[in-house]
Amino acid sequence: MYSRILIATDGSALANKGLEHGLTLAKSLGSEVTVLTVSEPWTPIGVDATGFAATEYGLIEEYNKAMATSRRIILDSAEKTAAAMGLKVITLYVAGQFPADAIVQTAESQGFDLIVMASHGRRGIGRVLLGSQAYAVATQSHVPVLIVK
Repeated sequence: MYSRILIATDGSALANKGLEHGLTLAKSLGSEVTVLTVSEPWTPIGVDATGFAATEYGLIEEYNKAMATSRRIILDSAEKTAAAMGLKVITLYVAGQFPADAIVQTAESQGFDLIVMASHGRRGIGRVLLGSQAYAVATQSHVPVLIVK
C-alpha cells in the first residue's frame, strides 16, 4: 500500500516516537524510507543599538554551523535507529525553509505515498502561539499523513 514513506523529524523525543512508528510501519510493509529534517531560514530580528546587522557579528554563519551540526546529529541518530531495526534509510536535509512547506514539497515532488510525523496535539492558544507543523502538513498535503502522538 505504501511503498515510499517520508518520515519527518526534528530530533526531539516526540519526533523520535514518530520516527520509530514510521520505521516499524515501513518494515512491516517492506517500504522504502526517507528521513527528512529541515532547518528554518535565518530570521533576523533587526539591527542592534549600534546599527550593525547580524551579518556584522557572524550570527548567520554561527546559525548555519549550528544547523549543520544539528542535521548531522538528527540524521545519524535516525540511521542508527533504522539499522537497529534492520532497515536502511535514505536521509535528506532541507535548509532555509519552513518545515511544513519543505515536508509537503518534498513528499509531493519526490512521489512519496505517505508522510509520517509526530505532533504535540496542541489546541487553542497553544497552537496559535507555538504553531503546529503537523497541522500545516496535514491540511496542505495531497499525500496521506500519519500523525503520531
